[in-house]
Order: sequence, then structure tokens, then C-alpha cells
Amino acid sequence: MYYLDTSVLVAFYLPEAISSKAQRFCTAPDGAVISWLSEVEFHSAVSRRVRMKELHRDDGLRVFSQFKAHIADRLYRIAPAEQRDYRLALDWLATFDTPLRTLDALHLAIAFSHDLPMVTADKVLARSAKRFGVRHKSIS
Repeated sequence: MYYLDTSVLVAFYLPEAISSKAQRFCTAPDGAVISWLSEVEFHSAVSRRVRMKELHRDDGLRVFSQFKAHIADRLYRIAPAEQRDYRLALDWLATFDTPLRTLDALHLAIAFSHDLPMVTADKVLARSAKRFGVRHKSIS
């Protein structure tokens, strides 16, 4: 079981060079894990593509509908973000030694506290995961 970074979710629902790799993790037989933060970030990423005219609005709505159906059908397990995750993300950000950003720090902390390896297509996030001892797999 893996915790999926939003970059992997986006590649699963929208065509990208890494879409086939993303599909393998999103539909893994032992399950995939996301957080409610993933849902918010996913909607932001799709909305951005619609606003930039890279994706038609109707297609964006279809992607949202499919994602919502996958959550309802339990394709993904939901890992809750707890207060400890926010504290850990804050501690990691306070080290000043990675370019880790707020939401990525929180994703890492959620994966870490649930003892799940993170799958990501984000190279900066993968480097930060390595720095903080978070098990991870990069698919970029």
C-alpha cells in the first residue's frame, strides 16, 4: 500500500508522460491511500488546467466526477491528517534545509505517520522525503 502524492493522481486522470506508471499505483490490488488534502490539491490542479485552457471545462467536470466516484467506490483509502502531522510538517519546514513547501510537507508527514511509502512524480518532494527518512518511490 502506498500514499499517493497529488502529482500521481493528476497523471492518473489526465494524460501525461507518466500516466501508465501512475495507473499502476492508483489501481494497485493492495490499495492506494490519499488524504483529504489530496482531494483539494487535485481539484486545484484540474481547475488550473481548465483556467489555462489546457482542458475543456466539461472534461474537467468529468474528471471531478470520476475522481469522486473512485473515492465513493473506495478505490482509495483516506488517511486523516492529524495534529501530529501538522507539527511534524512544521518541524521539517523549520530545518531550512529543503525547498519543501507547506502542502508537500504535510503530505510527507501524513505518509510518515501512517508508515506508508509515498509515491510521487515531484523530484523536489522525493529529495525531501529522502532527507527526512520518508520511504518513497519516484515515478518521474
